[in-house]
Amino acid sequence: MIHARELAARFEAYGDWRRRLSAGVSAMHEWLAEQDLADAQVDQRVQRLLERLHQDKLVVAFVAEFSRGKSELINAIFFADFGQRLLPSAAGRTTMCPTEILHDASRPPSIRLLPIETRLKDGTVAELKNYADEWVTLPLDLGSAERMSDALGRVSQVKRVPVALARRYGLHDEDLAASFERRDEGSVDIPCWRHAVINFPHPLLKQGLVILDTPGLNAIGTEPELTLSLLPSAHAVLFVLAADTGVTKTDLEVWNDHLAGTDAATRAGRLVILNKIDGLWDGMKSAAEIDAEIARQARASAEMLSVPPEQVFPVSAQKALLAKVNGDDALLAKSRLPRLESALSGSLVPAKREIVGGAALAEVRALVASIRAILDARAAGVAEQLAELTALRGKNQDVVEHMMHRVREEKAMFERGLARFSALRTVFTQHTTALYDLIGLDSLRANAGRTRRAIEASLFTKGVRGAMNDFFAQIRTDLDDAARKSGEIHEMMGAMYARFAKEHNLEPFSPPPFSVLKYVKEVERLERAYQQHINTLWNMASKAKFPLMKRFFETVASRVRHLYDIANRDVDAWLKSVMSPLETQVREHQLQLRRRLESIKRIHRASDELEERIAELVQQGEALDAQARALEARVAAIEQLVHAQDELPLAANA
Repeated sequence: MIHARELAARFEAYGDWRRRLSAGVSAMHEWLAEQDLADAQVDQRVQRLLERLHQDKLVVAFVAEFSRGKSELINAIFFADFGQRLLPSAAGRTTMCPTEILHDASRPPSIRLLPIETRLKDGTVAELKNYADEWVTLPLDLGSAERMSDALGRVSQVKRVPVALARRYGLHDEDLAASFERRDEGSVDIPCWRHAVINFPHPLLKQGLVILDTPGLNAIGTEPELTLSLLPSAHAVLFVLAADTGVTKTDLEVWNDHLAGTDAATRAGRLVILNKIDGLWDGMKSAAEIDAEIARQARASAEMLSVPPEQVFPVSAQKALLAKVNGDDALLAKSRLPRLESALSGSLVPAKREIVGGAALAEVRALVASIRAILDARAAGVAEQLAELTALRGKNQDVVEHMMHRVREEKAMFERGLARFSALRTVFTQHTTALYDLIGLDSLRANAGRTRRAIEASLFTKGVRGAMNDFFAQIRTDLDDAARKSGEIHEMMGAMYARFAKEHNLEPFSPPPFSVLKYVKEVERLERAYQQHINTLWNMASKAKFPLMKRFFETVASRVRHLYDIANRDVDAWLKSVMSPLETQVREHQLQLRRRLESIKRIHRASDELEERIAELVQQGEALDAQARALEARVAAIEQLVHAQDELPLAANA
């Protein structure tokens, strides 16, 4: 079980690395506060970064048609040390609803079940997670394997309802091959639950692993959040096939429509699992012949799905679980699960760490750049004062008075510039209000409301397509207008920075631009996904397509609302990053002018204070240099944390 230990060790090392990185960021923040270099914006940015690191999750999704051994594979990879099957696994359907397996320290061990009846409500699963009264919560008794198994078995529950009600839920259609089992002419079996969340204190889950178990390929078409949110956000998707069936027509359609991906990073995170190879263990064949047959099946699957052969992993999940529980290393090797575990260990966790570390380091560097600007402004002020006072050595009172007069003129001119700065703030506020209006939730709600009414009023393809096209077109228009407006703000602030720098000899600064590209890309992805599904839905003959179309729209609207929330937070952070340096420059320059004037006044009153003041300025300059070096050292320490190699526990290499 070396590979299983290595996988667990890498997750443990990843969690420990994330904690050390958080501690490094916190230590830098404390130092900034001690050095009087932190303000409200710095505090807010650090808090957001720490929250992201704390809440970071690594999502692994399992997708398959029923009876492919998907739940057994999850048991074998992640939960064999429990000594039995954590998830129910038997012939036929076992996972009847999308199931998230995670650890939330704020909740007791439990399974939360969302009733299927909520499909008649407009709320998405993500929204309903905020309302405990919508869920049925059952405790998990970790001390009783039997009671725990009974509780987890609830995800397999079904109930018989009239066909008309199943259609209202969007769960039955005459033309769907994946329709649930029909018992008689007037009723059909459907899942009892729409979604399940298992909160289980497993060591891997405590490190931030989230496992998504899907209820068969039919759910890809009937639960929009799987298609539009959960699967696209997964860091790895394991597509499970059966060795005895290979790639079926349904498998191929789902792979091409929802999983294959277009970019290299997405394709690299898609692994194909050819399960149940123990069905090919023929006692009448030699080991070489069996291996050749398994290799042939793997090559055929890779060719059908257009993936590299090394992304196809033949395994026997059932034999692997049995081998792990019984400590049978020979059977485990024969199951071939260690190769899959090695791939997950060697690629999934490091790739996730690289993404998280890169994002954290970029945020730290942006934060430090603003701190350096403050230090540079202070150092420039000290150097200017030092040069002036050094020049006064041996000068008479007339020279000192002339110097004081000149500084007063500079101060008066700067204060006149502050009037322009106040006017700029007014114009800046007007522009930012217009920008928020373009990507605000009010405009999105109005757009979604128009689209929802148009869809409900139309029973024909043309009307629905037109409404959805208008919905996406309005979003694109809003984002284009937001890009233009942010460009105007950027140009205005750039000109203001250049003017202030020239007039008052301030540090040159070029404000960062704002890009809407990532929001446009996400909207385009949602639009493509919707168009694919609406084509499928219009091929249905029954009325089941109408509630499904509405549910898909509600999910799309929910995802766009989430996107707008992110865009608003990003705009808020960008506007602060644009205005804050200028405010800092103005504040620091104003402070330096005041200090210069006070210093010259003191010298005017008593010339013997000149040397004392020069010595003070020299000390201030040295202290600023020390602060700058200390800041660089703390950034270097965080960079070292980000790029440090994993230190796996010795047990992983045993």
